[in-house]
Amino acid sequence: MNILITGGASGLGRATAEAVEKEGWRPLVVDVRQPDQRSSSVDHVTADLADRREAERAVRELAERAGGLDGVVTAAGIDACGRLEDVPAADWERVIQVNLLGTAAVVRAALPYLKHTRGKVVTCASTLGLRPLSDASAYSASKFGVVGFTRGLAIELRGEVGVTLLIPGGMRTSFFDGRPEQYKPGPEAGLNDPADVAQAVVFALRQPAGCEVRELVVCPSTETSWP
Repeated sequence: MNILITGGASGLGRATAEAVEKEGWRPLVVDVRQPDQRSSSVDHVTADLADRREAERAVRELAERAGGLDGVVTAAGIDACGRLEDVPAADWERVIQVNLLGTAAVVRAALPYLKHTRGKVVTCASTLGLRPLSDASAYSASKFGVVGFTRGLAIELRGEVGVTLLIPGGMRTSFFDGRPEQYKPGPEAGLNDPADVAQAVVFALRQPAGCEVRELVVCPSTETSWP
């Protein structure tokens, strides 16, 4: 199976690409950065998902190169921490552009291929897409949007393309690097290994056509934002 993964150069995206490869499937990575040397054999296209045209180009290029798509996993995501009045407007809006509009652009471009194979879409929201926190308005707005987008998509595409909403909690990735200490998880957070969360993604992708995992919440047992 050909599985396109956004954000596949790091974090959950990279863990998903590795899990897909272990299944004997073909990972196709879209990321603003190139995968590192360990992932150099993976088919990839560099694209900024904040630019709809770049996102569409990347999807088409990888799909045509691979001869179609069987699944799409939208794991790319960014954040801009801080109070609304303190976060520069361009930074705040870029979070929405990448996390929500980029997700929609990738899925839209992939639909002709996925309908042909009766493939699957797995979108990546967050527990903060169900329960917001202060100083995370951009991220929560984007992930609440992904939740609504995915639930609507599942209704639109029933019988044609499988749709799964993944709602992960905190993971041990570079996502938190470079933040002020106040916005980093504390030692008590017990973050998940992204490789474990990637197994949930593979589980959803593995289901036969017509059998769908609609939503998956995967979080550390000590997750403070769930339930």
